[in-house]
Amino acid sequence: MAKEIKKIFGIDLGTTYSSIAYVHKSGKPVVLPNEENSGVTPSVVLFENDKILVGNAAKKRAWLHPEDVAAFVKRSMGEKDFLFMIGDRAYTAEEISSFILRKLAMDAQRTLQEKVTDVVITCPAYFGVNEREATRRAGEIAGLRVRRIVNEPTAAAIAYGSTKPGEKKKILVYDLGGGTFDITMIDVQPDSIEVICTGGDHNLGGKDWDDRVVAYLAEEYQRQTGTHDDILDDPKVWQALQFVAESAKKMLSKQESVRVPIKYAGVAASVVLTRDIFDTLTADLLERTIAMVHGTMSEARRKAVLDFDEFILVGGSTRMPQVPKRIFQEFKKRPMMFEPENAVAKGAAILGWKIAINDSLAERVKEINIGKAQEDENYWEDMPEIEIEEAARERGISAQTLKSSLFKVHDVASKSFGILLKETGENDDVFNVILRNSRVPVRAKDTFNTAVANQGQVLIRVVECESSEEWVSYTSAVEIGTAALKLPPHLPANTPIVIEFVLSKEGRLSITATESSGGRSVDVKIKPTAGIGDNALEEAKERGKTQVIE
Repeated sequence: MAKEIKKIFGIDLGTTYSSIAYVHKSGKPVVLPNEENSGVTPSVVLFENDKILVGNAAKKRAWLHPEDVAAFVKRSMGEKDFLFMIGDRAYTAEEISSFILRKLAMDAQRTLQEKVTDVVITCPAYFGVNEREATRRAGEIAGLRVRRIVNEPTAAAIAYGSTKPGEKKKILVYDLGGGTFDITMIDVQPDSIEVICTGGDHNLGGKDWDDRVVAYLAEEYQRQTGTHDDILDDPKVWQALQFVAESAKKMLSKQESVRVPIKYAGVAASVVLTRDIFDTLTADLLERTIAMVHGTMSEARRKAVLDFDEFILVGGSTRMPQVPKRIFQEFKKRPMMFEPENAVAKGAAILGWKIAINDSLAERVKEINIGKAQEDENYWEDMPEIEIEEAARERGISAQTLKSSLFKVHDVASKSFGILLKETGENDDVFNVILRNSRVPVRAKDTFNTAVANQGQVLIRVVECESSEEWVSYTSAVEIGTAALKLPPHLPANTPIVIEFVLSKEGRLSITATESSGGRSVDVKIKPTAGIGDNALEEAKERGKTQVIE
C-alpha cells in the first residue's frame, strides 16, 4: 500500500478575496471551490447575533448591517491599535482573519471530505515582522498548523515556473490585488526560484480604485439632485456604493460605460461612469505603481540585473485595461496576465507540496541511513537516483512528479533591520545590520561600543525600515523590539559589543548581543510589538473552538 503524502494546503489570504488550493497526486495545483462553487471567497466578515458569516453571505448583507461588517482587515494586520468593536467585544485583525481562514478550510474540507490541518499562507512581500507574525497567529487561531509564510509574488512565480518547466527567465511580477501592491524581480530556473529584489505598498490596491469611484458617484449625485448632504455619511449608502463601485469597475473592464443607480433619502439618481472617466479618476494611483516598478528595477541594477524577459500580471486588479496599457507604454514590453486570481494560492499549494514531499523524503533518508535531516529541507540532495525512484513508487506518484517538487526557493528580506543608536532627528541615527533585499535566511553582525565607563547595561533597540542604505534617520524606521545586555562592573568606555542578527526565510528575526571582554551575552527572538498579545492569542484560540462560522 502506497505511503500517502500529507496534503499541505496553500492559502491566499487576500484583502478583498481569499482562496485555497492543494496539489493533486498528479502534481497539478487545484483551487478548491467554496460553498457557492467559486474559487474565490470575499474576505468579509459579518457578525449577526451568535453567528459569524464569512464570504459571499456576509458581503451580500453588508449594506443592511454596515456597522457589523469587518472588511479589508489585511491592511491592519500587525497594527498596534486596531480593534473592531461589536457591542462590548473587541476583535483584532488576527481574529477576524482567522474566521476567513476557517471558512476556507471548512469549504475545502467539504469538497475533499478530509480535514485541513497544515497550510502555507501568503502575505505581501513587504510585510515586516509584526505583519508576518500576525498572519501566522491568524492561522493558529483558526486551528491550523502554519508550515510557512511565503511572499505573494514568490508564490505567483512558483506557480508560473511550474507551467514553464526547463525555462530560464527573469520575470517582473506585478501583483496588484484588492488592497495591496507588490512588484518583484525573480529569476526562474529549471530547479530554483530566486527573488532578486522586491518592493510594494500595503495601502495601494483595487479598493483605492473603488474609493475613487465612490467619491465620484457621491459628487455626481449631489450635482444632479442639488443636495448639499454628504451621502457618504450614511453607513448604508456608503456600503452600498462600495459594492456598486466594485461591480462598475469590473464591468468597465469589458465595456466602455456603465450606468449606476443611486438612492438616498428617498431621492434617486442615475450616474453614467465611462472608462475614460474611471481612468482619469485613478491615473495617479496607477502612476504610483509605475514609480515602484522603476524603483525595483533600480534595486535590481544594484545587483547587476539589468533587464528582464517577461512582465507577469497577477492579482485581480490587473484585469483593469489601464494596467497592461500603461505598462506597455512605459516599458515597451507586452505584459502577460497569469491566472490573476489563482496564481498566488496555487503557488502556495505547490510550496506546501514541496514541504510535504521533503517531510516524506526525510523518513526515507532515515530508513536508508544516508545523511541527516537538513534545516533547509533538501533531504533529497543526498539520495541516489534509484532511491528517489523507489520513494516515488512507495508513495504512489511518478518519479518525475516527485522530482518536479524538488526545486529550491530563495527569497529576500523585504525590510532592512538595524539598531537605533540615537534619537536626535538628525541623519545617521539608525545603522542597518541586515539590508533590504538580502537573500534569506541571512546572518549578519557588527560591532558597537559602550558609550561611557562603568556602563551598567546596553539597551538594544531593534528597528526595521524600507531603506537599502546602511545609515538612515530614525524617523524613517519602526521600532520592533528591544533587548537589554547587563554588563560587568568597571568596563571602560568604548568596550566592544558584538550584535548578530539572524533573519529566517519566513521573516522571523532573532539577535544575539555579546560583550567582548567577559563573554556575557543575551539572545532575543524579536516578538511583535503590535497586534494580538500572547494571552489574547490563547483566549482567541479557545473562543475559536466554540464559535459558529457560516
